[in-house]
Amino acid sequence: MAGGTLDPRYTTLSPSDVHAWSELTNLLARVDGTEEFYGPDDLAEELNEPGFSASLDSVAVWAGDQLVGYGQLRVGDRLTGGLAKATIDGGVHPVHRGRGIGQRIMDRLEPRAVALAAERHPGVPLALDLWAGPAGSGAGRLAAARGYAPARYFTDMRVELEGDGTGPEDADPPVDEPGLEDFRPDLAEAVRRAHNEAFADHWGSVPRSEEKWADQLASRSFRPALSKVVLSTDSSLDPAERVDAYALCNEWVPGELYVSLVGTRRRARRRGLAALLLGGVVRSAARSGYRMVDLTVDSESPTGAGRIYERVGFNPVRTSTVYQRLFGEG
Repeated sequence: MAGGTLDPRYTTLSPSDVHAWSELTNLLARVDGTEEFYGPDDLAEELNEPGFSASLDSVAVWAGDQLVGYGQLRVGDRLTGGLAKATIDGGVHPVHRGRGIGQRIMDRLEPRAVALAAERHPGVPLALDLWAGPAGSGAGRLAAARGYAPARYFTDMRVELEGDGTGPEDADPPVDEPGLEDFRPDLAEAVRRAHNEAFADHWGSVPRSEEKWADQLASRSFRPALSKVVLSTDSSLDPAERVDAYALCNEWVPGELYVSLVGTRRRARRRGLAALLLGGVVRSAARSGYRMVDLTVDSESPTGAGRIYERVGFNPVRTSTVYQRLFGEG
């Protein structure tokens, strides 16, 4: 309660909490300007992700029957750059900030991250990331106070649509580029392999296992009919290697399409395939009545993706900071 004493109760997230969790998450999306809105069903799926144990890898903070804070931990099942990788995300209700709740959430999840990383990757240093949102956020100050330092910046970008079948004129793709198709279930493994190759040189990326990939594509938010792929014209390729590029889309907020993943294999780079894919996505979204298409890009992407997306019609909306701390060095 505002201005009063607070004796918080600490538990872990459970399926019965998803409505309160959604309410808090969506409040934070508005107050902190992240616009990351999630419904109860979306959050229920998060509790069942492969490799995640809600009873060990989450924290829920209650003031009476109100959820006022939460945290989640994800530890990668594969190494990246010779490091174990983990991520913590969460938030605290604006009324209850400045009372040490964020610190205590981290006090619970950091040791768990170190222990789980050591279990999965014995003897390997851990890089623990904390997504801090836009500049000046409380999460950024918390991260800095705990010894984390800015490691990377990511920019959210957006195309505004008319919702009547029209989009930016420069979203039209080259008409002579063959191979652009809608995503199909039989291409799932080929897209996974293309993704793991495309992101092998991207900061912090961990290869997707078959189990985690299947879980991602089974999400209620996934929109296969609006997702696109470019297939190679090389008939000698194994069918599982024939995807040159891909753009996979999700929808968490009605009328807002989010391009969750977009990538191109090395063999197919510098052919304008990202622009081709995103142009196709934007046109499909416009025809389907969406108000906007969003995506997030690494500000230091080795492929110069941000410039490509601007040429397609995407405009920067906000930039978020990822803070990182290394554990187990030396």
